[in-house]
Order: sequence, then C-alpha cells, then structure tokens
Amino acid sequence: MLKSLRFPTWNLTSEHLYYHLSLGRRRLLTLAIESSCDDTSVAVLEKNDHPSQPGGNGVASLHFHEHITADNSDKKGIDPIRALDSHARSLALLVNKSLHALPTASIASTKHIVRSISLKNGTLKRVPDFITVTRGPGMRSNLSTGLNTAKGLAVAWQIPLLAVHHMQAHALTPRLVHALSPQSTSSSIQPQFPFLSLLISGGHTVLIHSKGLIEHKTLATSQDIAIGEALDKIGRLLLPNTIQAEIKDIAYAKHLSTYAFPTPTSYADYQPPSTRGAECIRTSNEYGWHIPTPYADTRHLRFSFSGIASEVHRLFHLRTNTSHPEQPLATAELLAFARSALTVAFNHLASRTILALEKLRKEEHLQRSAPIRTLVVSGGVAANSYLRHVLRRFLDVRGYGHVELCFPPVELCTDNAAMIAWCGMEMWEEGWRSELSVRAVRRWSMDSEEVDADRDGDKGEERETEGKGGILGVEGWYNVKQDRIERMDVGSN
Repeated sequence: MLKSLRFPTWNLTSEHLYYHLSLGRRRLLTLAIESSCDDTSVAVLEKNDHPSQPGGNGVASLHFHEHITADNSDKKGIDPIRALDSHARSLALLVNKSLHALPTASIASTKHIVRSISLKNGTLKRVPDFITVTRGPGMRSNLSTGLNTAKGLAVAWQIPLLAVHHMQAHALTPRLVHALSPQSTSSSIQPQFPFLSLLISGGHTVLIHSKGLIEHKTLATSQDIAIGEALDKIGRLLLPNTIQAEIKDIAYAKHLSTYAFPTPTSYADYQPPSTRGAECIRTSNEYGWHIPTPYADTRHLRFSFSGIASEVHRLFHLRTNTSHPEQPLATAELLAFARSALTVAFNHLASRTILALEKLRKEEHLQRSAPIRTLVVSGGVAANSYLRHVLRRFLDVRGYGHVELCFPPVELCTDNAAMIAWCGMEMWEEGWRSELSVRAVRRWSMDSEEVDADRDGDKGEERETEGKGGILGVEGWYNVKQDRIERMDVGSN
C-alpha cells in the first residue's frame, strides 16, 4: 500500500517540495529502478532535453548506478523467494543512496523552472523529471517490488511514471553507451533504426528486427530454454569441483567459458562453417563423440538449446561410465566437452542470425525492408568474448562483413538500471507516459503481431493468451504529444 512507503532522507511535513529556478540549459533527469529477476539496481541519468540529433545523440551523464545481486550461490540457481527478499531489503537502501547523487539544485535566475527537495542533511537536490522502472517481462513479484516503489516516488514527487520493457532496454543499451561517450572510438557505434537485436541471457534468447523505438518484429526465439540457462546447466556439470568450490555466484556459463577459453589465444584458431552445407557436416572428435548443432539441416528461424544441454549430459555420463568408471574424466576430454558445448551453442546463434540477414536482404531487394547495417548483441551472455569472436568471424566469412557488431560494455550487458533509465529517456522524448495503475507484466513480447503478453487482470500468475504483444500491447500507456495534437485538432474544428 502506498501509505506504507517511507522516505527517510527528508521530512515531507517540514521540508516540502517547492519550485525553484535552475542554472544553465534544461537537462532531462530520471531515477530508474530495475528488479525483474535477482538484481536490484538503481540509476540516476541526465541528458540534454533537446539533443542535437534525434534518437539520443545528446550528451548524457550517469550520476549514480549501483546494484545488489541476491546471494543464490548455495542454491546453484535463482531462488525466486530469496531474490524477492533481496529486493525488499536492498531497493530502499539503493534509492536512499541515489538521492545524494541527484544534481544539486541552485536558486538563481533562469528561464527554466524545476522542482527541488531538501535532503535530511539540508542539501537541495533537483527532483527528477520522471521515474523509470522495469514493468516486464520477468518475475511478477520481483517486478512489483520495483514498480510499487517507483509509483510511490512518482506520487510523492508529483512527477510522471514510465514503466518500460526490459528487453527493449537491452536493445537500446548501445545508444546509451554512445550518449555517455559520443567521442569515444570504442563506443562510436550508435545503432540507427533499423537494426537487428540479438538479446541473449539466462531467461531470454530472441532475435529481433528493430525497425523503430516501438516497432519490433521477432525473427527467431528459443523453442525451449534460453542459451544462458543451457550453458549454466552445462557449467554445473563440467566445471571441476575445485573451480566450483571457489565460485561465489551462479554465473556458471561465464565460468564455463573462462575455463574453456581463458584467453583470446585459446580460440584464435576458430574457423566458422563457410557455407550452409558445411554446417551440416557431422564429424566426431578424437574421443569419438560429436555434439550436433540444432536445426543444422534446416532453414528454420528458431533456436533450441535444451538438446545441446541434454546431449552433453548424455555423452558426459556415457564417457565417464565406460572410459573412467572409477575416476573423473581426463582433463583434456573435459576441456573438449566445454569447448565443444560453447562452440555448438554459439554457432547455432550465428547460423540463425545469418539466415535472418539473408531473409531481410531478400526483402530489401523487394523494397520491403531497409538495409541492416548493425547487429546489436545484448544481455548477460553478450559479455562472452568467445561469442563476440564467433559472431564476427561468421559474419565475415558468410558475406556480411559490412554489418557492424555492437556490444555494450560488459558491465552493461547484465540486468541494470542504467539501460532502463535510457529506455525511459527515449520513450519520454517520444511523448510516452505510464498510468499509475499499471501492473507488472510477466510475459511481454516486443512484437506487436505476437499474442502472448499478459493483460492487467485478476488472474494472478495465470497466462492470458488474449493479450496483445508489442511495446504498446499492454494497458496503461498514453502519449502527451498525441494528446496535444488531438486537442489542437478539436480546437481548430
């Protein structure tokens, strides 16, 4: 309930909100919250309200960005209850800390009017222009923790709310990076629509044709489990006990890759299949086994990773029981398992991405699609350096060397509030706002033609297949720019 929210850094009865005049050019400010899974994250982001070019090419400043991850190390996976408890304990602390990073307010003569608030220590801080928060997809209870906190802040400060799509934020992350460092050569790629988005994590594997800020078409998605989940399972199986004993998190996929390819030289001799036919060749290795690539002999635009994990488990136990019944598998063969599993999974991603590019190239020739010049790869798995190498080599060998690969920095690949803040910035500039009545959305496709989004209703966790997909497919959006135009049209009549 709203009345139970407490704001310990100021006294609303004596240090009330008031308007004041700020120095300098108007800048857009948001406080953002991310709580979709097991990461509790808060960010404070500021950018020019009127960038020199459309699409977020203005200068941005990340004043605050911290996160706390639930400790699930003893569970070897995400415990929903423990993650929810971590949100409940951590979110208020992070929000409280972030308030001190808000820009200092200054009462001076200027044409721009903003609101300020006095913190407990007497410092005047600028109130954000709006609150951004993850609405979905994700764990509904976890999402609700962040969403309800965001609503409380929006009501207390009397500012708008923007409840955004988690995966849309991942896709837009490279645009945030460019805005933070527009002159940096390492972050010079600012994806311009249209571009491809390969969003890969422990909970998602989806290839999307991003045509615009709110216009996305799903080209391929996993038919079973996400790539991150599959690699986590394989990591728990293959990683030696000595390594697992030292692991302090549950990122087994990351540790599996570090074990298999500790340095770039470890995968320097990687050669991608040069043709579709080469993908279908199945050759056993020196140990007599082979892990098949899903859908290798088809042109289906879809992913599948449960089969890779199952085959690794089957082969591993077969080799352990027959070749080494009383001792662990030899280190060399264990390493071969790890490298083969990662290679097959990443080849599968790259293969389907090439098929999608071929499909879009045909549409381009028929003048039904604009050319794709950028492939954005985001999500937790995107931090993998071997994956980055595989995708680049695949594109080069298969005739798409002109397509730029765009990866966010490693720290922005996993769930974070900075990307949520930037997504809010872009949606805000297009006039979008969220009603205070919005609820968390567990399933939410970015594709407006898909029918798998949750609807606001009273059925709790039950999936309601009547819901519309797309960024705007859930209830609670309104657009102040469109409303303004409609009012002008009514007035002219």
